[in-house]
Amino acid sequence: MILTDRQILEEIEKGTILIEPYDRTCLGTNSYDVHLGKYLAMYKDEVLDARQHNQIEVFEIPEEGYVLEPGKLYLGVTEEYTETHAHVPFLEGKSSVGRLGIDIHATAGKGDVGFCNHWTLEISVSQKVRVYHNMPIGQLIYFVVNGGIENYYNQKSNAKYNQRSVYPVESMMWKNKF
Repeated sequence: MILTDRQILEEIEKGTILIEPYDRTCLGTNSYDVHLGKYLAMYKDEVLDARQHNQIEVFEIPEEGYVLEPGKLYLGVTEEYTETHAHVPFLEGKSSVGRLGIDIHATAGKGDVGFCNHWTLEISVSQKVRVYHNMPIGQLIYFVVNGGIENYYNQKSNAKYNQRSVYPVESMMWKNKF
């Protein structure tokens, strides 16, 4: 079951959902709109290695925007910091963003109960497109959890993305054992 606008508001009041900054006009019928933060990043190396810590170069989106190009992977970040303590948050692109040929995540659209951070976006485009800091970029949808939770994400000792950051965070795949 997906939370409605009224249910999202109730959960914000209870403190099980936190969105900072929060703007009531961003609340939709069953989602909350999030915006592109001011930082983007790109990997320094052309060939990425899943067993290595691939370094990124972070840069600020200028006032005049930044042109994204096809065939490149950009890491972005949401302007909003979120906490979700009782529901499963999903981040999906907005239809207006999709209609510009922008994908905001490759595979990481689902958060875990207990996820507390800005969302890193894995951005790719089908043609050149200029993006701007604070433009609407996605929407959070909250799903009800059935059953008790033993292992909240923000309490896991092996969680790789718990450190709060306003910057995009590179892949931490290299921390896995394989």
